[in-house]
Amino acid sequence: MFLTLKHKQLDIYKVARELTKECYRITTLLPDSEKFNLTSQIRRAALSVKLNLAEGSSRKSKIERNRYYEISRGSVIEIDAALEVVFDLNLLSEKELQQAGNLLNKCFAMLTKLIS
Repeated sequence: MFLTLKHKQLDIYKVARELTKECYRITTLLPDSEKFNLTSQIRRAALSVKLNLAEGSSRKSKIERNRYYEISRGSVIEIDAALEVVFDLNLLSEKELQQAGNLLNKCFAMLTKLIS
């Protein structure tokens, strides 16, 4: 927020930022009984996508950058699995999860291109 760094100009970073906001929005809809389970897990994974992307972008070595991008992509997969649980338990509908799904697909594809 305060540093002017290159990663903030990346399209993937902008999508990851939107994904983080959407995950936080979705978790406000979950029951209080999931506060320390699904809510916490989804939020931590969403932060991991964004934070590992930011940190990886600052690395000079391509191998090191890719390692952070792979962690970020793994967190995208983790969010997808968590949202599947949310859906399977009938906590939220597919319609309520659709925007997050769109952002997950976009992030996954963009991260895959960065790693390749």
